[in-house]
Amino acid sequence: MLDAIETYLALRRATGFAMSNAEYLLKSFAAFAAERAQTHVETQAAIEWAALGPSVAQRDARLRAICRFVRHTQVEDAGHELPPANHFGARKRRRTPHIYSADEINRLIEAALRLRPKGSLRPLTFAALIALLSATGLRISEALRLTVADVTGDGLLIRETKFRKTRLVPLHDTAAAGLERYLAHRRPRSHDDPVFIDKRGRALRYIAVKELFDRLVDIAGIRSRTTRRPRLHDLRHTFAVRALQGSPAGRSRCGAHMAALATYMGHVNIYATYWYLEATAELMRDVAAAGEEFLSEGRQS
Repeated sequence: MLDAIETYLALRRATGFAMSNAEYLLKSFAAFAAERAQTHVETQAAIEWAALGPSVAQRDARLRAICRFVRHTQVEDAGHELPPANHFGARKRRRTPHIYSADEINRLIEAALRLRPKGSLRPLTFAALIALLSATGLRISEALRLTVADVTGDGLLIRETKFRKTRLVPLHDTAAAGLERYLAHRRPRSHDDPVFIDKRGRALRYIAVKELFDRLVDIAGIRSRTTRRPRLHDLRHTFAVRALQGSPAGRSRCGAHMAALATYMGHVNIYATYWYLEATAELMRDVAAAGEEFLSEGRQS
């Protein structure tokens, strides 16, 4: 079974998937099956192994990893059994994002600029990072991996991120100017230096950024409209919603705008972009106005 797993992983990786979690799960299952002298996937064993997950969501993820492997492997070896993918009945729930207002983003940046030590690079680093995430909708991992060489006159070069895609992210003139001012204070020694650094000069780590961002949310007095607190990742949701609000009128032009947005955000397809959209009062007013215009044109014709 391990040979089949390695072949499967190699093929998926060749098409752009990292497969690190899938590798861990499938090899764990292979060891589980080997203890039972099973060389092929058997439904009951797959369910028993998946049931070892501590939550319904994790049990579901474990079983679905096996199902994806079996669908691939059955083409050459029909001896594998395909378990029912929905055996645990888990449903993926979308967490309602917090859409930051322009005032809230300004308050976050101002709170970052008041960080200590006063006069050090740290306040400027976090202010620049929050401003860049707000202006571009980058994934936080993409921003933290940026090097000085990735900041070009044409925009940010985002190298081999999700699905091993590389893309160029153009910057608004104000965003480009803000990043240039930060780098002037940053004074990098080489093009390989990370853009955003900690006090030791190393690339910022995600956990450190997340923890500090949560503190800045409290300092800025930002309150969620749901039971869950605003997140760092919600800046990406906010960018997508604001970009949709800026869409030109007309169905065909709006469609082209959405396709461009999906490419800008590094999505494989437009459905992933829809996941980031959230109904806001401004968007609903735009929808209502477009509906009224459409109906009035129909009555006139």
